Amino acid sequence: MQVNTNAVGRDVGRIVQAVSLMIVVSIIVAVVNREFYTIPAFVGSAVIMAGIGTELVRRYQDAAPPEKREAMVTAATAWGVVGILGGLPFLLIAWTIQIDPFPVWTNTPPMDSTTAVFLHPLNAVFESMSGFTGTGLTMAAVEEELPRALHWWRSFIEWVGGVGVIVLTVAILRRGGGSSGSYTLYESEARSEKIHPSIVTTVREIWRIFVGLTLGSIILFLLVGMPLWDAINHGMTGIATGGFSVHADSIGHYGSPLIEYATVPIMVAGSIAFPVHYLIFKGEVRNFYADLQTRWVFIWFTVGSLALTAILYANGQYATLEETFRVSLFQFISATSNTGFGSAAIGGGTERVWSAGATLLACLGMLTGAAAGSTVSGLKLIRVITLVKGTVWQIQEVFRPDTAISYLQIGDRSLSEEQAQREYTEATVVFVLWITFLAVGVAVLLRVLSPAHPLEYVIFDVMSAQSNVGLDSGITGPTMPDTAKAMLIINMWVGRLEIIPIAVLLGAVFQRLNLYR
Repeated sequence: MQVNTNAVGRDVGRIVQAVSLMIVVSIIVAVVNREFYTIPAFVGSAVIMAGIGTELVRRYQDAAPPEKREAMVTAATAWGVVGILGGLPFLLIAWTIQIDPFPVWTNTPPMDSTTAVFLHPLNAVFESMSGFTGTGLTMAAVEEELPRALHWWRSFIEWVGGVGVIVLTVAILRRGGGSSGSYTLYESEARSEKIHPSIVTTVREIWRIFVGLTLGSIILFLLVGMPLWDAINHGMTGIATGGFSVHADSIGHYGSPLIEYATVPIMVAGSIAFPVHYLIFKGEVRNFYADLQTRWVFIWFTVGSLALTAILYANGQYATLEETFRVSLFQFISATSNTGFGSAAIGGGTERVWSAGATLLACLGMLTGAAAGSTVSGLKLIRVITLVKGTVWQIQEVFRPDTAISYLQIGDRSLSEEQAQREYTEATVVFVLWITFLAVGVAVLLRVLSPAHPLEYVIFDVMSAQSNVGLDSGITGPTMPDTAKAMLIINMWVGRLEIIPIAVLLGAVFQRLNLYR
């Protein structure tokens, strides 16, 4: 059965409309910071996006509610479209500064080398896709040089992207098709958790929790001495596990162990599922250890940080044991929570800083990610647990009598043989496709980059893109070949949607073009 493209068109239009409202909000930030020259670019971007979204909604307004396949195609298409259109403010602001058609009152600054990279549309799309997917890889070499309006836009799209543009749409725009259609779209964005029976109420509860955690993060940064503008941006991107910074050296810019330690609980909070936050806020603190995923978040963060400490200390990487532990704790949690804040250099492109062992351990953290139902990407710990326990269970099945009834125990759940096979198969398919896309990305970068780049650093940057992390080994930047940038954009897009919606979209395209014959 073919995908109902009318339903896809209408729902993509709704999502684009919602994102256009984000641009309108950003105009206020430009006015407050007296960056009046950015206003025409924001207005133009908002008009273009609102026009596209409204036309799609108008044209397909009578479409039926989406089934699962339409929702999957909608998610894949919408994230791609939003990632492209979200680059308009970067592109138009850069060209505004370049052309400078406005009088002095607009405070137009001279063009700097960092903002100039966004004159290239691919760089603008890269930055936008990195933001919306919560990745944090950047084309901005010296982020301090960017206008504050772009600081805000980068942080804002990461903040919204951490929860999801479809979740935003369900929260603020009424749509046709009722709650069942909304829930189908919600699930397509790699979410299934429900805090309340109503999906709209669930989404609004998620946003209340998220805003509360964001405000708490900003206050914590202020208390440890971070300037207000920095605290706002890092609070937003930290709790969203996004990682964009207002400084080229990220959190390492401050040279403050106190700020580094304060960032750790923010990254951990972003790694915990929203339903668990909800229960904890209600006073059910036992969920910190009773919930399977949350328990493993703390176990994996602890084990990985100590293992990385041991490797870096054995290598004599840093001056003291405390510094080694602090860097290891920060960097491993940043990688595994998919936040992407940096406190120390991992690599210098063609120059090694961390050893292969330390780099690949961080890659393992990026691959697993943290809890499903949080703001992180990666495979998710519940899938990793299912893969490990499911594999052991499959082996044990060989030695059981044919008449035996067996169950797979995952946390408090006892899965029947049919349930276990279904969940194990799903986890395996996602893992295989994940590794396949990762291998393609690595192969492309090896083809177009200088052979002087260490293999583990190439793997690191592709893994960082696909797991939506944002840490880099010195490879990713405005000087890398366009082919490599395009590949990483695809990796970021694929990783944010956990592969399956992309596969469904490709299948729908092939079916539409009769390529299966």
